[in-house]
Amino acid sequence: MATRKQTRPEAGIALEPERQQIKPPPLYKVILLNDDFTPMDFVVVVLEKFFRMNREQATVVMLNVHRKGRGVCGLFPRDLAATKVEQVGAFARRHQHPLACVMEEN
Repeated sequence: MATRKQTRPEAGIALEPERQQIKPPPLYKVILLNDDFTPMDFVVVVLEKFFRMNREQATVVMLNVHRKGRGVCGLFPRDLAATKVEQVGAFARRHQHPLACVMEEN
C-alpha cells in the first residue's frame, strides 16, 4: 500500500489514504450448567479434554458449576464456541449424562 500523499493537480488538494479500523470478532463464553446427575469427575474430564485445562483449573471450574450453577470454560470466536458446545453435548450424551453446555456473547 502506498503511504505517500497523492495530489489532485486541478484542485491542489492532498489526499491521504483512508485507514479503516477493523474490529476483532466478538467472543463468546462457553458455559457448563449444573445438574443433579452428572458426576463431578466427569465434568473435570470434559474440562481437561475439550478445554485443555489442567486438573487444578478443571476442578476450580467444576466447583463453580456445582456451587454457583454455572462455570465459564473459556472465551472463543463464535464458530469455535459453537463447536465446543456441540462436542461437549455429544460426549455427554455418549456417556449418558445430561450435562448442558451453552454459549453466550461476552
